[in-house]
Amino acid sequence: MNISLQTPRMLLRQPQLGDAEPIARYLNDYEVAGNLARVPFPYHLSDAKAWLRTRRPGLPIEETNFAMELPDHGFVGQVGFHRGPLGPIIGYWLGRPYWGQGLMSEAVTACLDWFFAATNADTIYSGVFHFNAASLAIQNKLGFTQTGTSSLLCLARDAEVEHIDTKLTHSVWKAREK
Repeated sequence: MNISLQTPRMLLRQPQLGDAEPIARYLNDYEVAGNLARVPFPYHLSDAKAWLRTRRPGLPIEETNFAMELPDHGFVGQVGFHRGPLGPIIGYWLGRPYWGQGLMSEAVTACLDWFFAATNADTIYSGVFHFNAASLAIQNKLGFTQTGTSSLLCLARDAEVEHIDTKLTHSVWKAREK
């Protein structure tokens, strides 16, 4: 499956091997990696290449990833889906030079529109580490509700960290103001 989505400011496309250098550059920043559960720190070019080799054609919708590409900047971040114990999970990250511009809200909105149109999933799950107020604000803005807290391993911090668990139902997504 080779999907691309266009938003007003960016192209969301399938990750490519050519994305390895910017992925490694942005994820080798503790301020970024320390907000993510499944990303080690330091993060090396070999880590990016190894991950990109797992992004092959034909992956299920619940394992689809989108590279965020800005005109004149190239790759700046990622939105992706993966399977979780309760159902599909959405995760995302953005290179620090692009924080605070509303890019992630725009990208996640497009990816959720696509996801709910492409599946019959009733609920998508997510969450943030307790200190990641910016990511929680994005989820609140998009209609996610908090379902509780848990402890989740953060590879970059090499520690179990308090995690705010969230979910978004298809009916809440459809009913939101656009």
